[in-house]
Amino acid sequence: MTPPNQNGKPRDRAGRVRLMQTVAIAGVSLIGIALARTSAPAARLADPTFATDVAPIFYKNCTTCHRPGGMGPFTLLEYDTAKTKLDEMYDAVKGGVMPPWHAEGAHGVFRNDRRLSDTEKETILRWISTGAKPGDLKKLPPKPEYTTTWTLGTPDAVVSMPDEFTIPASGKIEYQYFEVSTNFTEDKWVQSIEIKPGARPVVHHVLVFARVPAPANAAPAAAPPTPPVAGATPAPRPTPLFIRPREQALPPDPPRADSLHAPPRQLGTLIGTETPGNVAMEFPKGTALRIRAGTILTFQMHYTTSGHQMNDRTSVGFHFAKEMPDEEIFASQFLNGSLSLPAGAKDVAVPAELGIGQPVRIWGMMPHTHLRGTRWKYTLEKPDSTSEVILDVPHYDFNWQTYYMFAKPLEVAPGSKIKSVAWYDNSASNKHNPDPTINVKWGDQTWEEMQYTGFLYSVPSRRLRPAPGKQ
Repeated sequence: MTPPNQNGKPRDRAGRVRLMQTVAIAGVSLIGIALARTSAPAARLADPTFATDVAPIFYKNCTTCHRPGGMGPFTLLEYDTAKTKLDEMYDAVKGGVMPPWHAEGAHGVFRNDRRLSDTEKETILRWISTGAKPGDLKKLPPKPEYTTTWTLGTPDAVVSMPDEFTIPASGKIEYQYFEVSTNFTEDKWVQSIEIKPGARPVVHHVLVFARVPAPANAAPAAAPPTPPVAGATPAPRPTPLFIRPREQALPPDPPRADSLHAPPRQLGTLIGTETPGNVAMEFPKGTALRIRAGTILTFQMHYTTSGHQMNDRTSVGFHFAKEMPDEEIFASQFLNGSLSLPAGAKDVAVPAELGIGQPVRIWGMMPHTHLRGTRWKYTLEKPDSTSEVILDVPHYDFNWQTYYMFAKPLEVAPGSKIKSVAWYDNSASNKHNPDPTINVKWGDQTWEEMQYTGFLYSVPSRRLRPAPGKQ
């Protein structure tokens, strides 16, 4: 029998069910309100702290430069130092200026990608906005260890410029060249190269070239080949590894007065660079660069004055591989030395291309222009007429030049072409433009221009050790 309600009338079953549902809903709502009220303080207590949330991000992404003796103007290893730079840090992280990275593309495409994830950015910005709390500094993660002079630790071998060079307080300085022997008595497999300026404030960039001098008792040059017999089939010429258009070659060097540090007749192969943004080069696992016994190094030094006279003696450090690599890494470049930027022109596109004659693996690329360069794009055109963008740098920054190392090497088939386009702003609206009233050609100095791409590659057909399963 259905029990009566307060008015003494029987209560129907449907009404009872509706009443129970209403009570249940009200109960859930009250619980939700209670939880919300009790969780609000918890959310406030969960503000990011330096010790547990921010320091791990800094240690992973920032302190290679922001440390004592590093390129950064302050250190982020310590809370007390970091908290004094909150405004600068907030603007740099929010604007994507730091860590410096100017290529587009998903995370994971580049092995040396310095970009912060969206979560990491949000953590740093929220830490600053909520008072930059230290947290329990006893719970800091282990701090990365850096030597005071070498980013990658003490090298296995160090080669330095023969003498110090004095950079005046002001004035124009031509590129300087210094030759020195490695004194290596056997071939060396190099796993990493680091160039360390002796006076970093006045060293804009360094290029290190390597060449093996011909032995003193070398045989004379071979006589020219005998002309082929009429009707005979000529021997096929080997396919070159790379094909470079002649019209994009460098113009001849202008005459210059003899100098103790003028460019030598032979520079050799470019093996190392030190530019803003490039501190050291570590070659991918399974690869290494070979330095031949007796190699002579040439330091090409680009100095800029700083208002104070300084002395520089730059060094290059080598870390040797523990065993022979699977593949030998080679360094090369392609460029357009015939570039011409009209005075006042705002958006000038300058192309260059590299033809591929044999299968190669491209491990990394470094675009390089001077103060008028604004962006770059690289496209791989394949033999089947398809193409893909392999590197896009929409915000090129002369002050932060990067060697973009691919997480997986580009497998480039013969018959392909790598095409680059660099854009330049030679107008007065470019605040970095040294002189918008002149036509600009190729040149070494920063008030001139370059369209240059350095790249690292290997040749699969020259593998040094058998591939797994093919011994």
